[in-house]
Amino acid sequence: MKYIFLILMLIAAAPLAAQPETPAVIAVLPEPGAAPGFKALKDSLEQALSRKDPISAAGILSRLGNACYHLGYYPQALDYHLQAGKHYRREQQWISLAQNLNDIGTLYYYSRQPREARRQYDEALALYTRAGNFNGMAQTIGRIGHLCEKREDYDSAAYYQHKALSLFARTADQQGVAKIYENLGSIHEDLGQYDSAYYYFHTSLELNLQHHDRLATIEIYNNLGDILRKTNRYAESLTFTRNALELALATREEYQLSSAYRDMARAYNGMGRNDSAFYYGELSRESLLNIYSRESGKQLSVIQAMYDTGKKDLEIVRLRNARNSAIFLVIGALLLVTLGVLVISRQRLRIRNAALLRMQEQQQFKTRTELLQLQEESLKQELETRSKVLSAHTLHIIQKNQLLEEIQQKLLDMVNDERRDQKKQLRQLQQLIHQNFNHDQHWDEFRSTFEQIHQSFFDKIREYCNALTPGDLRLIALLKMNLSSADIAVLLGISQDSLRVVRYRLRKKLQLRQGENLTTFIQSI
Repeated sequence: MKYIFLILMLIAAAPLAAQPETPAVIAVLPEPGAAPGFKALKDSLEQALSRKDPISAAGILSRLGNACYHLGYYPQALDYHLQAGKHYRREQQWISLAQNLNDIGTLYYYSRQPREARRQYDEALALYTRAGNFNGMAQTIGRIGHLCEKREDYDSAAYYQHKALSLFARTADQQGVAKIYENLGSIHEDLGQYDSAYYYFHTSLELNLQHHDRLATIEIYNNLGDILRKTNRYAESLTFTRNALELALATREEYQLSSAYRDMARAYNGMGRNDSAFYYGELSRESLLNIYSRESGKQLSVIQAMYDTGKKDLEIVRLRNARNSAIFLVIGALLLVTLGVLVISRQRLRIRNAALLRMQEQQQFKTRTELLQLQEESLKQELETRSKVLSAHTLHIIQKNQLLEEIQQKLLDMVNDERRDQKKQLRQLQQLIHQNFNHDQHWDEFRSTFEQIHQSFFDKIREYCNALTPGDLRLIALLKMNLSSADIAVLLGISQDSLRVVRYRLRKKLQLRQGENLTTFIQSI
């Protein structure tokens, strides 16, 4: 794009340099919508120069500079403003010169030349001060404060913004006051002082609502949403962001609309609502593509208008030097056409790539969602199966021990019988059955299944006590399953009185307070 600027500046340089320089009052031009407005300004400039009206010519040059600034043509914008500045000095139009110096300072700021920007602002401030123009002084000081903020000199930034605030208050310029409050909110936001930032932004919002400044109101809504989002108050931030979104839609402010969609996506992402975040992120991306397409069309239209006016100037130059002008015109035309084709091709390629990337991201998101659902279903089924196995295993042990206990009791009755010739064999059988109460193997199987369902449970319980025995761990596992005392006594092969003793010892090891329920404590782990 810089080659376009060089060509256009060369086309316009010869005729403009030969004309008298004249100043006029600055009328800041809003962002141009199409080439005819730009072309009309060029025609008006030629007319003002032809009738030797320096004030009108300087004003038109300033408007042309602002038009190029809004389109991002900073070198061409600077050229127009510098020409206007020369006229203002010659005609001693000091207020207009100060306004023009502020515009030049802004251009230097965006061209990353902060020192030169500050020099322009200081000269403008001196002119406004000499004229006693408090409103102009406030605007300039506010710009100096903004420059200090971007250089991270926050103390100086706050000082200048408060100074500008007092000057605006003297002139009763409420819209100026609102802008300064917004700047102060931005400073405190950069410093992470979100309460103060919220206060200044909210005060600015109230003033803008009173004066029905819809564009400024949208910006403040977005700023308030940012503050609340940065403090994790996502639901509240969405209220302000939705207000900004509604105003942006009503006023058709594409840049603010894209920003509102992006902030909505960030808020929903912070809330963990990724579907909504993805949806608004896509809307923001589409809005940016629309802006890029529209701005590219505007730029091409203005390039064409500048090219057309450049051709007129070349006709004048060609009367003086036909051969050189003809060559220059052909070269300029070819380069402009070539660059225009490149800009259009690049735009189409970006749009096509963006659409392809969006489709790929949507497909990947859908695939990941389906995979997570399948994994979740699989884990649920596996957990249900293992729970059934554990329950069945536990029931089997209970039934087995109950059977052995019953057989043991019958054998004990037979031993107590007077038929002593059977006692030896019966005692051996009783001892064999008693040995079957040793269920270490069953416990290992039980523990393996238990740990699959209750992962890391035994590691967590050992954090409370490292001296737990295998018997303690068995009792804890059975309590975790919420079994009754009778079933636990059967599974452990002990009486309920013995179970109460074991539970008491376990409570002491775990250092539970008096009155604290052992089963409730284990269930909470």
